[in-house]
Amino acid sequence: MFLLVGIWFGNREADRDHPFGHGKAQFFYSFLVSVLLFGIAGYASAREGYDALTHGETHLAAGTATVPLTHVSVPGAWVSYGVLVGAIGFEGYAWRKAYREISRIKREHDWSGLVETFEKTSQVTTLTAFTEDSVSITGLVVALVGLAATQLTHDPVYDGVAALVIGVLLMGFALALAWQNKRLLLGESLPADEEAELRAVVGNFEGVAALRDLRSVYFGQEHVVVTADVRFDADMTAEEVAEAIPELEAALRGTNGKVAEVYVEPEAHAPTRDYPAV
Repeated sequence: MFLLVGIWFGNREADRDHPFGHGKAQFFYSFLVSVLLFGIAGYASAREGYDALTHGETHLAAGTATVPLTHVSVPGAWVSYGVLVGAIGFEGYAWRKAYREISRIKREHDWSGLVETFEKTSQVTTLTAFTEDSVSITGLVVALVGLAATQLTHDPVYDGVAALVIGVLLMGFALALAWQNKRLLLGESLPADEEAELRAVVGNFEGVAALRDLRSVYFGQEHVVVTADVRFDADMTAEEVAEAIPELEAALRGTNGKVAEVYVEPEAHAPTRDYPAV
């Protein structure tokens, strides 16, 4: 639900109070998911596992249960197995869709693997969904193994260990996701190699004498704002500079599809921090 709210809010048009749009809302709501869903749920699971280990409690269903609309009675443990297997099936379907999308993002940016994608992508909604599905499937499998081991041995320690492992897993990924969202909420720039490409475009642009500074910042998923302080050739007229600026902005947007807005500031003199044209 939080992810859907973030998508809806992030797609709202820019207004006077938010001139660069509401794209960062998706970072914020993904951060909430990491804290609430993974953090709190992880703590609750770890606490239940700890109680099971220290007090000998178990979540294994006892007795029998009647199948709805029938008079068939089945062992209570079978109900638990059925719920877990069904949940694995549903989560597996969702995971497959999320994996396809995260793989597309990886191929699009030519990243080496899922770890690099996790560290660099700005599409946190997809990242959060993929992580949630992956952790859920892993946790369900762990719960299934713990439940089976407890039933076979009549020792609640396995059920407790399973709950504890699930809790640690959830809290671990909560910290990882929170950290990834934090970097974007604070205004992360493009990766160094992508920013270097933009610097090269400016440096090689006709009429540019030097690049004084170039900065980039994410204002949403795949939405980057770039500013560039540029010193144009001294013999260019004001009209020629005015014509060159929109062409340079278009060249920067064409170099990187994530660049949505570009602001070029012409510098009459730039005695410091010049990057010579390459």
